[in-house]
Amino acid sequence: MELFSARNITKQFANHRALDKVSIDVREGSIFGLLGPNGAGKTTLIRIINQIIAQDEGELFFHGKHLLPSDTENIGYLPEERGLYKKMTVGEQSLYLAQLKGLSKKEAMKRLNFWFEKFEIRTWWNRKVEELSKGMQQKVQFLITIIHQPSLLIFDEPFSGFDPINTNMMKEEILDLKAKGATIIFSTHNMASVEELCDDIALINNSRVILNGHVKEIKKRFKTNSFEVSFDAYEGDIQSLLPESFHIMEQVKDFDYNTAKVQIPSGGTPNDLLKALIPKVIVYSLNEIIPSMNEIFIRSVTQQNISSSLQN
Repeated sequence: MELFSARNITKQFANHRALDKVSIDVREGSIFGLLGPNGAGKTTLIRIINQIIAQDEGELFFHGKHLLPSDTENIGYLPEERGLYKKMTVGEQSLYLAQLKGLSKKEAMKRLNFWFEKFEIRTWWNRKVEELSKGMQQKVQFLITIIHQPSLLIFDEPFSGFDPINTNMMKEEILDLKAKGATIIFSTHNMASVEELCDDIALINNSRVILNGHVKEIKKRFKTNSFEVSFDAYEGDIQSLLPESFHIMEQVKDFDYNTAKVQIPSGGTPNDLLKALIPKVIVYSLNEIIPSMNEIFIRSVTQQNISSSLQN
């Protein structure tokens, strides 16, 4: 069941079309990756969802109904840009923003105390925001985003400014929020984080969705029937061990063993690769080569850019 859907969203700015009939479906209780290079249209779509700007065409649905202005109360938005008042203290500002999100002062203090203790930032309460590093400000902004426990959370580059330890902590918090029932739209350029966190993705390029679906299904779609095989040292030509239709993409020879990345022809199986090698060498391992989301991102965007340039 979809918690949020966008249908044929179009947005024009002067001579630039930021979004061109973009549609996405975000399943309830999932983490949805909104991906794309700079200028693709991701931030424009996020601002439309948050009703900061309006679409020119298309429809938005939240909990199965048309998105209403009042629905923003049930959406938490963490922008990439810092949105804190530099001269206010962290505690004063956090309490103010929590109350703006509809919490009573008593409930806001209760929740803030919990999160300040959990994030080990109690000593920041009376410090001014301008005294904090970029990562520290991001941590404060994160807890303010989730403080009212909205059903839809939108994180735009949430790990920006974090060191590896705090990045890992934030990943755990995001997964915990999902486990507790939150639905999350996650925009990032970090494809490793996409593989760790996201259930589904949409890749936007040149204002259009060029790839979408479940992460595991997309990775299967981009497989090339290629395998990495390791075997004992062989001084001769590795290609001579295999049928001519087997393509060696990469090979490394060492004193003790060899490793080769082999693409098997259409219709072939890894068993065919093993049958060719086992009579001649000792095979130590065989692993299918699954493309990373980073490789899929680059390949998809490059192909679409080439296609667009040819059409123009």
